[in-house]
Amino acid sequence: MAQPTCDIEIRVRYAETDRMGYLHHSRYAVFFEMGRTELLRQQGLAYKDLEDSGVYFAVVTLSMNFRSPARYDDVLVLTTGIERMTTARIDHSYILRRKDTGALLTEGSTTLACVDAGGRVIPIPEFIKRNSC
Repeated sequence: MAQPTCDIEIRVRYAETDRMGYLHHSRYAVFFEMGRTELLRQQGLAYKDLEDSGVYFAVVTLSMNFRSPARYDDVLVLTTGIERMTTARIDHSYILRRKDTGALLTEGSTTLACVDAGGRVIPIPEFIKRNSC
């Protein structure tokens, strides 16, 4: 079965750029989090509800490959997908493109570990697995 993906549009705000007018590298991780959150929401789950039930996802790895810069006022499309889910982790992929041209800007990935409120690794609950695949 195909893994779910989610596309979101993001407009680069002035406050997110550096002195050269490029999107600051720190913002990409924030955009990736936005993509994960919307992917989860698209599947009928809200991250707040997971936290309220004692389930958290901690970022274990984050990787980005920058191909071309985004600039102030660019409209971007971020595609977030689930590449793999194991007993206690989820691997996401990210592709960020410029909306008007489709130009590839950044590719990335994260690995998230499912943990409890104390930070101990726990199995991903079945209700999440059912909604994610």
